[in-house]
Amino acid sequence: MMNFINALPGAVAQGLIWGIMAIGVYITYKILDASDLTVDGSFCTGGAVCAVLVTAGWNIWAAMGMAMLAGLLAGLVTGFFHTKCGIPAILSGILTQLGLWSVNLAVMDMKANVAVNVNNLDLLVSLRYLQEVQKGTRPFFQHPIVVVGLLTVVVIGVLYWFFGTELGCSIRATGANGNMARAQGINTNFNKVLSFALANMLVALSGALLCQYNGFAEINMGRGAIVIALAAIIIGDVAFGKIFRNFGFKLLAVSLGSIIYYVVIQFVISELKLNTNYMKLISALIVALFLAVPHWKQQYHHGKDKVRG
Repeated sequence: MMNFINALPGAVAQGLIWGIMAIGVYITYKILDASDLTVDGSFCTGGAVCAVLVTAGWNIWAAMGMAMLAGLLAGLVTGFFHTKCGIPAILSGILTQLGLWSVNLAVMDMKANVAVNVNNLDLLVSLRYLQEVQKGTRPFFQHPIVVVGLLTVVVIGVLYWFFGTELGCSIRATGANGNMARAQGINTNFNKVLSFALANMLVALSGALLCQYNGFAEINMGRGAIVIALAAIIIGDVAFGKIFRNFGFKLLAVSLGSIIYYVVIQFVISELKLNTNYMKLISALIVALFLAVPHWKQQYHHGKDKVRG
């Protein structure tokens, strides 16, 4: 149990980092009601761009900004395929993700990974910082949980404001009922493209943070990202759906869901001593479990209603 407790801060920090990615997926999956698989590629794009630029001497904030811009462009490509080429959203995302594999390799100069040396670079977050704060050799406000937690609050605050504007409400209307939105004069194609771009911009930001935290960017770092995002969204909805009704709190629930997911994963690794090669299987089972819980609850209440009848 001590191994699990010692590893808990790291699990929470990773949960917060991946939670930003999950918030991006929430925009397309829940608000726009579209399945976007671009994220497995754009997550790596964010990490690759950030790693290459920061090792080239760029300021970390500028490198992260360029990473977000790269993610935005990836989302624009998916939106173009979907709206202008008539390709279904899920297939558009797959095509962009496939193309990003080569783009990401090109960004990293055809290398499978790029090291981000915390000893030589001034990073925003790092696993080393977490350990140094625990030892007392680094100030508390540089703890990854504090830094990424504040960044998550900023992201949620900006999104809460944006989706309360006329443009944001039109995006929500597009996702709720596209035909009715078009009848009201809303440019639904523009809203779809904007949603894909905004979502992948946040996904790339998450990738940029993770490459700093782990100390490297590598070509497979985004593989399975969509599964983690869906797990965070579903866990957050199941655990906090009855409590959080406000849109901002729903976004917070996604971040909390990501933390829960990583805490569960850490518990499985630390206490059950399972081989880490089974991580994908464990992830799939966790997602399936939380997907099944609402159905089981509905079936249970339906059975009780029939008995009462």
